[in-house]
Amino acid sequence: MVRMSESVEEYLEAIYNFNERGELAKNQELARKLKVSPPSVTEMTQKLADRGLVTHEPYKGVMLTGKGMAMAQQVVRKHRLLERFLHDTLGLKIEKVHDEACKMEHSIGNEATAALCDALKSPKTCPDDGKTIPACTLKANDCSECKKAREEENGGKLLTQLSRLRPGEKGWVAFVRGNGSASRRITDMGLCPGTGLRVENAAPFNGPIQVSIRKTNLVLGRELAETVFVEVENGTTRVHHPDAPPNIDAW
Repeated sequence: MVRMSESVEEYLEAIYNFNERGELAKNQELARKLKVSPPSVTEMTQKLADRGLVTHEPYKGVMLTGKGMAMAQQVVRKHRLLERFLHDTLGLKIEKVHDEACKMEHSIGNEATAALCDALKSPKTCPDDGKTIPACTLKANDCSECKKAREEENGGKLLTQLSRLRPGEKGWVAFVRGNGSASRRITDMGLCPGTGLRVENAAPFNGPIQVSIRKTNLVLGRELAETVFVEVENGTTRVHHPDAPPNIDAW
């Protein structure tokens, strides 16, 4: 399990909220949202950049990397599930759920988060503004498989969807969600568990994504790329995936 300080979690969550709208997070806007000084934002975003969690475009703002996105999704998922629980189950008023969820999101663990999602019947949006709850990264196609997946937790790997990676970023296929023809097509393309990949291009406006694997280029529609869950580097030593082919390196 990846551990983050509360301040790092707050920054990643705030940047995620801008990036999910297709915007760079500007220093002044982050300062207002987090109620801190602009110099504090500059200092923290530099630290996040040094850790490979964001990239900074001078005079424009910051954007999460694949690693930063994977970490931010963990926090945002907890927050938005907690909002659902507080509103739908406990009956808190809409105007109160955000602040209460902020207090709780830093202390709830991954197992409790998965159990909460199961109890809430896997909600898709949060209650106060209807934003999408980030996808579960457990290897489960539905709630009926969730308990088993929790018992086989991914061992602290950082996972995000292929659609969330940016050009130049690398990762390894962890699993493909679904059992239908789409997942079989993805596997037939060579995107098997353990396969190394690199994103070469991502078309704007939710256009297709081009990736390279074993010196071969593939193009996937954005919806298809959403079903491919990718492990990104988290500063630990990777072990060979048990289902992977002998040579998983794509570069």
